[in-house]
Amino acid sequence: MAKLPPSEPTSSRKTQAPDADPGERIQKVLARGGIGSRREIEGWITEGRLKLNGATVTLGTRIKTGDYLQVNDRVVNWEKFTVQPTRVLLYHKPTGEVVTRRDPEGRPVVFTQLPSLVASRWIAVGRLDINTSGLLLVTNNGELANRLMHPSTQVEREYAVRLLGEIPDAVMARLKQGVELEDGIAKFDDIRFYAGEGANKWYYVTVKEGRNRLVRRLWESQDIVVSRLMRVRYGPVVLPERLKAHSFHELDAKELALLFEFAGLKEEEFQAPVKPDVKKSNR
Repeated sequence: MAKLPPSEPTSSRKTQAPDADPGERIQKVLARGGIGSRREIEGWITEGRLKLNGATVTLGTRIKTGDYLQVNDRVVNWEKFTVQPTRVLLYHKPTGEVVTRRDPEGRPVVFTQLPSLVASRWIAVGRLDINTSGLLLVTNNGELANRLMHPSTQVEREYAVRLLGEIPDAVMARLKQGVELEDGIAKFDDIRFYAGEGANKWYYVTVKEGRNRLVRRLWESQDIVVSRLMRVRYGPVVLPERLKAHSFHELDAKELALLFEFAGLKEEEFQAPVKPDVKKSNR
């Protein structure tokens, strides 16, 4: 919630009507809408990329109802980012769906499987490629999404992976130590055998990066075939065992408070959800 300006002297309060709408800091409003993190937006302000009612914005500028905002000379419909209950969904993404709003190839997209929002939009916390299934977090809180995705947060992502053939101990040790990929050195923070007696074996692996197709590329660097990949955990959030593909579960107030604490956000900065109107889909 925006802080009120310092109190005026008693004499001033007698002659001046209080400002009913002090407004909010621009970086807070835009971060809430998922435009960028507060730090990123503060950088844009310093670079002179924002204008409010035609004037260049400075740090500390507040925005009020009816104000006209531009970012890089493009109008932003910022009023749809007004304070609203934070919502977080756990979606069980199946293989074959893409994490995008529109797909030029006509493939199914995850956002069509989610409940509609009136005053904001769903923001995906990271991505899963078309051939990867499992846990996808989505939220209407841009600041929360940015915190959970930022590299400095070092959020653990855990995957269940099905591999073909036996995996030598030396290979697992190498993958935990780090191997050179085309975009730099990468590694698994943990590898655990889970099950499998035939040709296929299941393992759990953990990474702290969100690079594109990282888990698959790490195994492929050792000439190991990945036949199935599913994300089962993102930070403290675990994919519920009973949550079927194409279905979602909405975090309740207690679960949401724990996620805010994990992300280093103060719960009072955003309204907590009242009673979530959707717990899971009926598909």
